[in-house]
Parts: sequence; C-alpha cells; structure tokens
Amino acid sequence: MRALVVIDMQNGFCHPEGSLAHVGMKLADVDQAVRATAEVVADARRNRVPVIFTRHVYRPGRADEGANAARLNPRLAQLDGLVAGTWDGALVAELGALPDDLTVDKVRFDAFLWTSLDPLLRGLGVSELVFAGVVTNICVESTVRSAFMHDYEVTVLSDCCAAQTPRLHEISLEALDAYGLATVTSVDAGFTFAREATVEPPAAAMPTVA
Repeated sequence: MRALVVIDMQNGFCHPEGSLAHVGMKLADVDQAVRATAEVVADARRNRVPVIFTRHVYRPGRADEGANAARLNPRLAQLDGLVAGTWDGALVAELGALPDDLTVDKVRFDAFLWTSLDPLLRGLGVSELVFAGVVTNICVESTVRSAFMHDYEVTVLSDCCAAQTPRLHEISLEALDAYGLATVTSVDAGFTFAREATVEPPAAAMPTVA
C-alpha cells in the first residue's frame, strides 16, 4: 500500500511573507511546487491513498530547537519563526488540508526522528512512500534517506519539491536517484495514484480442425 507524505509545506517555508523569505532564504520555484503538490493531494484523495503532512515546528521559547539548528539560522529565532500554533507554522492553504488529516510534527530535518511517523505508516499497512515537500536538499532528502533505511520503497516527485536554488534541488535529487535511494519522477511526467487499467490479454487462437 502507498501513502503520500508532504514534507513541511508551511507558510514559513512557502509563503512570500513567511519567515524563510524574511531571513533571505526564499525557495526557488516554490509556488509551482505547491501547485503541483495540491494536484497530487487531490489525486491521492480521489484514489483513497493516505495523505500525511509533516510540520517543522517548535514550542514557544524554542527549547526543542537544538543547538545545531539554532546555529544554522539564528535570525529565524529572532523572528520567532515556525512556532507551533502560529500562522508561520501552519500548512499553506493551497494544499487543502482538512482538520482530520494525518499530521506529524517534528523538530529535526528527518521526519522519522522522535516522531510517530513510522508507527503511523506501519499501522496503515504502508510499504511504499511518495514524497513531496520542502526543502528538497534538507528535510525532504533527510527523510527520504531515513525512509529507505526503514525499508520503505520510495518515490520522490521532483516538481512537487523546492530548494533555495535550482542547483541544490537538482543535486539532491540526482544523489537520491543515483544511489537507488528513491525513484525520481514528476507530475509533469505523468505520475498519478490512479490504478492502471487492467488490459486483458488477447484470446488464444483456436486450433483449426480439419
């Protein structure tokens, strides 16, 4: 069974007024990635494929941020970005997330680390994961590598992801594909959750009776 996992498509990462844009880390082509992901979410719902959203959020006061993450971008803390329960930490409206959707909050790049993601997927009977989200070379790549090590079969939708530059995006996807950690495809290439139509084999010719 497959599931769609949408990584961190939150206002803070994807909206022009979000915290990443304010600290000079706006993502390239992120609007396009959000639009493509919204299509995939709708496609998953039509085909009864579970959709799991992750959110990278910190508690007020940021005690759970960790020294390394804080060191990477101290300006994010100054803005109090990505705090749980705030607009910045919420999923972007374009995805059409519903109140009862499956959502996993995390405080590290890898969405499997210290979260309920793996037991949730096992409980759903999922063995194949399809990934969309941001940031391609950080949280998406970290989670994809972890999914591979958790023995999931992994697909990444390239046009449903975004990074700070197109080069960083492409290098990340190239590495995942080259080492067999994930199959990289795209909505533009025709990816869909719809089951392929079953084609009946042609009937064998009846032998001619003399």
